[in-house]
Amino acid sequence: MKVAIGGPLKVAFRPWVEGLENIPDEGPAILASNHLSFSDSFFLPAVLDRKVTFIAKAEYFTTPGVKGRLTAAFFKGVGQLPVDRSGGRGAGEAAIRSGMDVLERGELFGIYPEGTRSPDGRLYRGKPGGLARVALATGAPVIPVAMIDTEKIQPPGKVLPKIMRPGIRIGRPLDFSRYQGMDHDRFVLRAVTDEVMYEIMKLSGQEYVDMYATAAKRQIAEAAKAVKEAEKAAKAALAQADEEQADEEQTTKDEEQ
Repeated sequence: MKVAIGGPLKVAFRPWVEGLENIPDEGPAILASNHLSFSDSFFLPAVLDRKVTFIAKAEYFTTPGVKGRLTAAFFKGVGQLPVDRSGGRGAGEAAIRSGMDVLERGELFGIYPEGTRSPDGRLYRGKPGGLARVALATGAPVIPVAMIDTEKIQPPGKVLPKIMRPGIRIGRPLDFSRYQGMDHDRFVLRAVTDEVMYEIMKLSGQEYVDMYATAAKRQIAEAAKAVKEAEKAAKAALAQADEEQADEEQTTKDEEQ
């Protein structure tokens, strides 16, 4: 990752970084980042000397075909962890356990508290189950991270990236030892998550939306569907009107004859 991708990535895009001194030289830590683009998981590890392990959706490891095999080989090669997100609570527990294993080895664990990419560049409510539980169970410090402009490099649906300079701001480590032993208290989990999201918001300058990104994506999809259905209905009505007008014109001609 560092040699084959990290080096060329830094040369081509020249990402700027603030706060590198907040990353410990050794020992466990959680990097909690906003999520704007698929490329976030490449740019952040590329600018750090230490390895960062992220959780990756299982589809990256199970997609068939040549492209699927290459994708799976890449993610395995850089040490990413596959997690099946379709299994409900069991999948969530597997993700938490994976994160704890990484931290117990004294490594860096990367996580996106929003749970998915932002659909519109805004910062959405963090999900309390993963980040907070891993932080409280392990005692590892949480380092807020803000990715800047990565969504402009390769927006969803675009194949070729746009060459431009993204940014990365790394905040000071957050200590949640005051909540030790309270990793199953939902109010504590919510408070920890909200504190981390507030720090990410300050670093990124994003507008904060107090709803989950998954819900926002559903609303956007439903709105897009409604627009398509309205356009389809409008076209059908126009076609019907044209047909009726044509019938009237034909009737008029027949009567004149």
